[in-house]
Amino acid sequence: MKKIALVLKGYPRLSETFIAQEIRALELRGFEISLVSLRHPTDTSTHPIHQQINAAVLYLPEYLHVEPLRVCRALFKVLGKYSLGKVFKQFIKDFKRDPSRGRVRRFGQSIVLVAEMPAGIEQMYAHFLHTPASVTRYAALINHLPWSCSAHAKDIWTSAEWDLREKLQELQWLATCTSANHQYLQSLASDPDKVHLVYHGLDFQRFAAQQRIARAEVDGSDPEQPIRIISVGRAVPKKGYDDFLQALAQLPARLHWRFTHIGGGELLTSLQQQAQTLGIADRIDWLGALPQLQVLQAYRESDLFVLASKIVADGDRDGLPNVLMEAQSQSVCCLATDISGIPELIDSGDNGLLVKPNDPQGLAVALTELISDGARREQLGLRGQQQLHQRFDVKIGIDQLQKLFLPDHA
Repeated sequence: MKKIALVLKGYPRLSETFIAQEIRALELRGFEISLVSLRHPTDTSTHPIHQQINAAVLYLPEYLHVEPLRVCRALFKVLGKYSLGKVFKQFIKDFKRDPSRGRVRRFGQSIVLVAEMPAGIEQMYAHFLHTPASVTRYAALINHLPWSCSAHAKDIWTSAEWDLREKLQELQWLATCTSANHQYLQSLASDPDKVHLVYHGLDFQRFAAQQRIARAEVDGSDPEQPIRIISVGRAVPKKGYDDFLQALAQLPARLHWRFTHIGGGELLTSLQQQAQTLGIADRIDWLGALPQLQVLQAYRESDLFVLASKIVADGDRDGLPNVLMEAQSQSVCCLATDISGIPELIDSGDNGLLVKPNDPQGLAVALTELISDGARREQLGLRGQQQLHQRFDVKIGIDQLQKLFLPDHA
């Protein structure tokens, strides 16, 4: 089976379970994976899926000046390659359009990757079309290897068009996880057939549906039985937690609720301060990043999952957040915003509810409706679980990837 070097920005990461899920699934299909990480991990724990992955990890120098001898040894080893001069010209061309330290770092990391590449690699594959794909591209060009990529959200919408066009020109194929991404990337590609829509899906062995205690009778009217609202996601601008806190503060005083947030992120402190200012801090639990088994248990103990995603100033946005699928797998009713790939998962009013982004008042109206109507919450949650199993099984996406990696065997 094919030997693949899979390049990631960081590994392992608690927030990228969909990538770990894919790696393990490809290993189970017989692919020999070597992981390449541009950064060392910062999370203090891992998910069970990470313990199941057999692939060894090569950590490249995160900053070139920290490991100068390693970089120099790599450059000395690679200097004899005829292709290096051609690729260096490409780097200079790129640097003129993107004169950043990050661009230099990517080229330096690619040199180290070429020098330390595991033996027998037949194809390179990057997750994310920005930094990891740049390192992959330079290394693949030097080593004359085919390369491919999976693109997701920020890596697409915050990258320059020239960069995307040139990568799409050179790579073998690209997989992306929403129709909006698919249409945009096809519009930039000289060969649109290179771009494939591949949903991540969910592994229903890891996210097995257990009997969740349905609380259709709970309508927020009893202070002893508050509605349990949950959200899982990094505290970053595109997740819209500032809008969500405003919406919670607008809920009628007669409704009783508790909100639990799971996830790290740069905005945690400011969001906690916002909750204090809004007078709702005593009804919120901030749990930080948690291992997957604890997150799964938290879903099962919740009545409503909310994610107020939005598009921020630099174009960054969610793709199709896996946390929505995770919540649906446990029959939790989902309330989200109608951006990016979210409407591909949630048909508003049928298997969840969608509202406009950047609209705390509209979100508050939807929250009031779902908190007050337990029967509807449970109905939407069960319908979401049914649709998820029909359309978003991880095996479907892995079948597609296997055909892309092994076109002659399709």
